[in-house]
Amino acid sequence: MTSTSPGNPREPLARGDSDPREPAAHGGSDIREPPARGDSDAPPGASAAPAAGAASGSPPRNGLTSPAAAAMATLLLLVLLPYAHPGLWRLQLLTPLPEGEGLVVAAPPAPAASVGETALVAETTEQAELRLPEEVALPEAAAELMPAAVALEGKPPRPIEDPSGRAMTPFFRALAAVERGTPGSIARITYFGDSIVASDFVTATLRRKLQKRFGDAGHGFMLMANAWPGYFHNDVVRYATRGWQVSRVVGPYAKDGLYGLGGVSFRSEYTGVLSRFATAKTGSFGRAVSRFSVDYLRHPEGGRMEIKIDGETREMIDTRADQTSAVIATYEVPDGPHELEVRAHGPGVRAFGVWMERDTPGVVLDAIGIQGCRIRFLDKSDDAHFAEQLRARSPSLTVFQYGMNESEDGELFPLDQVESTMKAVLDQVRAALPESSCLLVGPMDRADKKGEGYRSRPVIPKLSAIQRRVAGQVGCGYFDTFGAMGGSGSMGIWARRGLGGADLAHPSGAGAEVIGRWLYLALMEAYEGWKAETGRP
Repeated sequence: MTSTSPGNPREPLARGDSDPREPAAHGGSDIREPPARGDSDAPPGASAAPAAGAASGSPPRNGLTSPAAAAMATLLLLVLLPYAHPGLWRLQLLTPLPEGEGLVVAAPPAPAASVGETALVAETTEQAELRLPEEVALPEAAAELMPAAVALEGKPPRPIEDPSGRAMTPFFRALAAVERGTPGSIARITYFGDSIVASDFVTATLRRKLQKRFGDAGHGFMLMANAWPGYFHNDVVRYATRGWQVSRVVGPYAKDGLYGLGGVSFRSEYTGVLSRFATAKTGSFGRAVSRFSVDYLRHPEGGRMEIKIDGETREMIDTRADQTSAVIATYEVPDGPHELEVRAHGPGVRAFGVWMERDTPGVVLDAIGIQGCRIRFLDKSDDAHFAEQLRARSPSLTVFQYGMNESEDGELFPLDQVESTMKAVLDQVRAALPESSCLLVGPMDRADKKGEGYRSRPVIPKLSAIQRRVAGQVGCGYFDTFGAMGGSGSMGIWARRGLGGADLAHPSGAGAEVIGRWLYLALMEAYEGWKAETGRP
């Protein structure tokens, strides 16, 4: 499993997207306090001003000991305190706030498209406040937006489009095997996307609904740590210390183009850097695991890493090797609640992520969200390495949900190149996974507020048409999210009814639940049609 050809950072980054629930990405830059102001020298020939009180003969007053100065010092201390304690990072006032009701998040400035690494500035914590409930109640104002067939009959507002009639067959065969209870059968979905997927929006709903019907075969793939503030997974417990250095397909780039499956390469900076992954302690999903798989790199500068399961050392791995190669280390455990820890014993440990699965028929869904990503950025990865990672995962269905950041570009990145680069990436995936299904989930509507009204961005229907066309050319299915929402003008309505985010680009939690449910209904409608056509029970 060796891949040593160099990476291909071919283009500078466009503006990254903002996350629906967390602070906007900082583009890899640490937040630093400005230097303290020093005393300024008086210009040559100028007379010094008299000290306060000198004219009256009273003793000079020290402004630094005044009540106002004391109050300012106290305020400054309160502002800086959260920066001294990692556990208080959400209280950092100089860090952009997470998006909330009525808060419009501006897109962050574009990070420099450079080769190198950046340090993760915060621990990865459970962030329970970001967890989506298993049943999301829709706002009352949103009820009338739901087509009657969806609300009353459980039909999707748009079907899965498949001109070939064969795009979804491999996935449906896997679902049928799971439904029959065939031992060892798993219908595995690898779902790529931008910040919506990075926050497990839409994907959490789809994962839960599929697992409720077909069985929970595990949570799937997760990055070693939060590569962006808004990275989150439902129905699993994750933790990571600071000390991971990262390279990402959205920058800064890895010189060798090796990013694993999730588009991020992690390298330990010192001894004690660790990541933990555990089964969920509450809820109906993610409560058991039968095996952990660690995706890491052997390379000439590699260090040692320790694998612990449930607090006991399972293996000590020396990742130093003369030749660079990606390795998948799998650890079997009795099906049930467990915890895995990956701990670096020095610098140079380079890892990509962990996945969790079970020895029971069911569905697994990898939510591979990359904040600020366009689908063409997946081609930053070394071609042979990316193909190897896809084959190692062996999904029955690969999904791509992009378009939000392409809409941020508008037509500054020419649309004919949007189409050609999208097709190149999908052709690459199809070549690596010829026996897998492929699905494109079209872009949501996106709006700008104009006075008291909203105007959809004109590029959205163009992007939707491009994705539909490319899906047909490469043999993928297509789901028309834009049309399902109601077409042009729909995001303004969604935002007013509680389904759209304040930035008029992301869905709210309720809106993500709606889109996830629509995707599930569309897949199940197509699956039942396939079963009827093939005569399967």
